[in-house]
Parts: sequence; structure tokens; C-alpha cells
Amino acid sequence: MSRPSIVPIALTLDDRTGYTLWAPPWEEDGEEWQAFLGSTTGDDDDDSDALAVVHLFPSPAALAAFCRVNTDHDLADHPVWPVVATLGAGDLTPDEDHRYDLDGVYDVVAENPDRWAVDELAAVIDMVGRLAECCDTGSGDDDDDDDDDEADFEAVADLVGRPEVASLSLGIDTFVGRAGEETWAALGTAVDELWEDVVEELDEHLDWTGAGTVSVEDYPSAAEEAEARSGPSSDDEDEDDEDIELVDVDGDDRQPATPRPPAGSTAVAPAESAAGTRAIRGSRLTDSPAAVAAAAEFWETVGILPVELVVPAGSGVTLRCYVEDRARFLGRNGEVFLFSDPAALARFCAGNEEHDLTEIASWAEVAATDVPPLPADQDRYDLTELAEVLGEVAGGAGGLVQHRALLQPVEGARDVAEYAGLTRVEQLMAAGTPLGQAVARAEADPAASLPAEDAAVLAGAWDEVVAQVGTAVIFRD
Repeated sequence: MSRPSIVPIALTLDDRTGYTLWAPPWEEDGEEWQAFLGSTTGDDDDDSDALAVVHLFPSPAALAAFCRVNTDHDLADHPVWPVVATLGAGDLTPDEDHRYDLDGVYDVVAENPDRWAVDELAAVIDMVGRLAECCDTGSGDDDDDDDDDEADFEAVADLVGRPEVASLSLGIDTFVGRAGEETWAALGTAVDELWEDVVEELDEHLDWTGAGTVSVEDYPSAAEEAEARSGPSSDDEDEDDEDIELVDVDGDDRQPATPRPPAGSTAVAPAESAAGTRAIRGSRLTDSPAAVAAAAEFWETVGILPVELVVPAGSGVTLRCYVEDRARFLGRNGEVFLFSDPAALARFCAGNEEHDLTEIASWAEVAATDVPPLPADQDRYDLTELAEVLGEVAGGAGGLVQHRALLQPVEGARDVAEYAGLTRVEQLMAAGTPLGQAVARAEADPAASLPAEDAAVLAGAWDEVVAQVGTAVIFRD
């Protein structure tokens, strides 16, 4: 069980986006709790008349303004609320991992599955289930009450109980092959049958007036909201600060930590950079999320994706694909070619030099395209930052970082090691090693806190991993 934390999230429904806060499960006085920024209306003495609602706001600024002056809500007694109440709009802006597009579910299941579609559906349906759980005000004192409770979120319970929906948590591998195609088709059928009812059940419990502070007309359309996010935010009080703030249950001090979201959902989200993209230390990329999304359509089609890698020697971009489930990079003889920026990478791809991606069937399209190779967030691997985070945790920040901080850097390191034949990296990450055990814990329980004593052991192993990976990269002009 992770330490108490509060995370800003965004929900998109009926072509409007609302911002609110979610407190992931935490333990207090021997009981497990979970909550959203909301309240219960109706007769407190009669559960049948009570209605739990989640308050949504048209912008992080409106959310921050509410938090500064209001305590009549379900998070007022949360251990870290005194810290959250002091935060500005930049701190209460959700990262991309905490945006849930309920409108887009039909479109996702209508396409062929890929890892992004699977992850997005899993996150949206998981959040819908959490909202339903927290908004269920039924008492369950007798059989009649039990029937009423089931009716409150009957469609939600039906959807999350389907085995094909549960398969989402297992990742893209579940939807590969003929059996996987059948599972994906069954998932689409479940959504077609139930999603409209799911949304109807949930919408009754969503307060689009921000506890009476705004009107529905104040919410921008989904398109307007996306456009606003793609550029500089005038509402971001801390837009020049590229660090995130950790919300510490032990006090009001907010300490800088890694700006990558995986380094802690114990943290409120980072402010975006002026270019509208999350900052990665050492990164030279400044492209907006809109530009990255536009480029992604081509790169996903050809099956070769741009990747950013940050190692002690510097940061660079390259290309990666998978051949028979094994990583293959733009390089030769096990050496990964890194380029200073997407433009330099594109110039190389248009040339005639032989490399290990030349034989890929879609390479001719890559060599001829003018679509810039812009890495998506999930394909950006800052190996040096995890080293810093482990050092901070070992130095006294234990409990403030979750195991999920390991997942993305480890994925990048493993792929390079696989391509380059770095057997030492595989040894360091083997199942019985401290690093291997920590990675397994991260995959099984990503929200679990990373203890200081574990981080001290992991730091040395990770430093060796990073050093090994560094030997396999070559910076090209």
C-alpha cells in the first residue's frame, strides 16, 4: 500500500473535459480508503436519498481556486490536503497518464489493437470502476438494499466483470494471434452493449458545476481543450518550473523530484514546458504533444518508432522496431546510433548508409517520408534520471517514490541490452537479483512505495546497467 497521495485527473465526456482530484487507495487506522474530490448530497439519514458526486472544473486554474478556499468535500480530511490546498494550476495539471477520454472508447475498440489502445482502454475502464466504487452510497444492510446497490452501477459492474475486459490488464500480448483477435472482438462487443449505459450511470454522479462555482457553459469542448494544451498555458502559475512537487504526508514541505510521471503518482502532476511537452532532463526535444501525435500516425503504420535515450554521455534520438518480439534499433553490429535531434535523424534515414533496419519491409517508406521522427512519451527513456531518483530515495526520500518509476527506464535498458547482446545487463536484472525482484514488484504492484533500504541496493546495480548501456550507443552527426 502506497503512502497517502492526491493526484489531479481529467475526464472527457460529452465533448467536454473536467478536472478533479483523485486520492488513490491508502491505509489509515487499519482500513483502506480511496476518494475523489466530491461530496454527498441528499438526506444524510436516508441512504436511499443520498447521491455521491464528483466535482469537475473547466480548468486546472478553476480547480486550484476551489481547493484554496473550500473544505466541504470528501478530501478535506485526507492527510495531504493541507499541502494540496496551497498548490497552483501548474501543480494541479494532470499528466498524460491521468487523462481519461470516455468519449474515445468506441473509436479505440473499433481499431486494431496496439499497446497504446490496450493501455488507454485499461486505464479508462479502471478509472470508471473506481468512480463507481466511490460514488456507490448504498448501505447494503438488507437484501432489498443489495438489489438497489447493484442497480446503481449495474452496467459498470457487468463491464468490469467481463473476462475480456479483465484481459486488458495483461497488456497487448493478450490480443495477439487468432485467440487474441477473438478476445479483442469480444471486448468490442462488450463495449457496444454496455458503454452507453455505463456512461449514463456515471454521468449522474459527475458534477459539471464545480460544486456550484461554474456553469456547464464554462467547459471548453474537447477540441478546444486539446488545442489549449498544445501551446503555452496562461493559467500555469509555475510554467517555468520543470520540476514536479511531491506531496508528503509528514508535512507541508514539497521537495523536487523526477519530472517524469512514472517517478511517482505520490506526486501531483508536473507543469508542462512552454512548448507543451513534459520536460526530460538532458532532452533536446521541444515539440508539442499535438505535433508528436500527428507524427505518430505514420510511425505506427510503418511499425518503426522513434525513441529518445538519455545516458550519461548525453541524449539522442533513434529508431526501434521489434522482429519476432526482439528489439532492433537503427544501428549496426549491436551499436545503437543516436542523433542529436529528429532533424539529424531524418537526414540520416534519407541517406544510403547500410544499417540493421534497412531490411525491414517498411524501411523504404521511412527513407522517403517527410514526417519528423518525434518520440512519444512512452518511447522516451531517461536512464540517468532513475539513477538520481534512487539516490534521493536512498538518501532519505523513502516512501515518496513508487516502484512504477523503474518500469519505463528498465524497458529502454532491456531493449538496448537485447539488441547489443549485453549479457551483464540481463544478469543484473535476472529474477533472483535485487533489481529483478524490484522490477517484478513494479509490474505486479506499480503503486507500491520504494523503501530507502531497497533503493540503496538498487542504485549500485542500476549504475552498472547504465554504464553497460552507454557502451552500446554511438552518437552520430
